[in-house]
Amino acid sequence: MDKNHQAQIPDIKQTVLIDAPIQKVWDYAATSEGIETWFMPNDFQPEIGYEFHLQTPFGPSPCKVLEFDPPNKLSFTWDLDGWVVSFLLKELDGKTEFTLIHGGWKHPNDILPKANEKSSVIRDRMNHGWAKMVESLRKVVEK
Repeated sequence: MDKNHQAQIPDIKQTVLIDAPIQKVWDYAATSEGIETWFMPNDFQPEIGYEFHLQTPFGPSPCKVLEFDPPNKLSFTWDLDGWVVSFLLKELDGKTEFTLIHGGWKHPNDILPKANEKSSVIRDRMNHGWAKMVESLRKVVEK
């Protein structure tokens, strides 16, 4: 295996099937108010190029909308470490498959400044966190 291949950290990918129509899930996944109910406070606006902030436990994180394709895809940069987060929605017989992808990871041993931890450690923590978040989205939408 070459060094470049060893340096890759896989994207986080979490998928959940939500018992709700795609538009209802989209309203929670791609509006400021909706995102706040299951993820974090924010000042998101549904506009490509719009710069917003997520209010994280480490303080406000700058973000920028990269893709906005209702009701199927929202992608945005997150923080200053090169992360890209995408929400992908797909209708399946009246239900919605919601997939979250968190990519843009640095070399596993790179220290991420805000958390002062290795990229690989943060990725593992965030993988668990995202699993809880997508489940939280499912619960909020289905209630």
